Amino acid sequence: LRGPGRAIAGAANMKISLFSRLTAVIAVVAVVALTAHAQMPEAEPPPPYAGPVATAIFAGGCFWCMEQDFEKLPGVVDVESGYTGGWTENPSYRAVSSGRTGHTEAIRVIYDPQRISYPQLVGYFWRHIDPTVKDEQFCDVGPQYRSGIYWQNEAEREVAEASREMLLRSGRFQNIYTELAPASMFWRAEEFHQDYYRKNPLRYGYYRAACGRDARVAEVWGERK
Repeated sequence: LRGPGRAIAGAANMKISLFSRLTAVIAVVAVVALTAHAQMPEAEPPPPYAGPVATAIFAGGCFWCMEQDFEKLPGVVDVESGYTGGWTENPSYRAVSSGRTGHTEAIRVIYDPQRISYPQLVGYFWRHIDPTVKDEQFCDVGPQYRSGIYWQNEAEREVAEASREMLLRSGRFQNIYTELAPASMFWRAEEFHQDYYRKNPLRYGYYRAACGRDARVAEVWGERK
C-alpha cells in the first residue's frame, strides 16, 4: 500500500523520472526525426472552425494523454488542458502536482454538437480511462490525477449518472471510483502543456508507453481503441 506522502511525491515526480531514463536515446531519435521532417513539405493548416460549439469537461489522469485521445475524435473542434475541482485560484502545474490545491488535471472538450453528442463523448471517455482506481490513473498517483465527469447542466448530469449506472449493471465493474460532480471553474493550464503531444512527440510517446496507459485500458475494457 502507498502512504499519502509517497503517493503525492511519486505523482509529482513520475513524468520527470520517466523522461530522464531515455534522454540519450531521445536525442538520437530527435536528430533523425528532424532530418526527415526537414525533407517533407509543410502541410497547410485547416481553417479555424466557425460554427456553433458546446463544451464538456472530463478528467482522466495526465491531461496530455486525454487531450490527444479526444482530439482524434471526429466532431471535436479543440481540446484544452487545465485544472478543475479545486479551491485555489489560478493554480499552477507545480501547485496542482503537490496534491494540495484540490484540483485534478482535466480537459475541456470543444465540440460540434451537430457532429457528435454529449452521450457519445461520455461513452468515449469511459473507454479511455481506468474507472476501477481511486485518486490515480495509470502510473500517476494522487488526487490531482483522479478521474471525473464534470457536468454543466441537468441534461449532462443525467447522461453521466445513467452511463455510470449502466456500467455497474453490466457487471463489468464491481466499483467505479470516477467522480461525477457539477462543473466548477476550469483553469486553463500553462501554454507549455497545451498540445504537448504535438510539441514534444518523442518525450510524450515515451511517457505514455512507460506509463502503461494503453496497455491498462486494453486490459480493463478488453478491447482495442
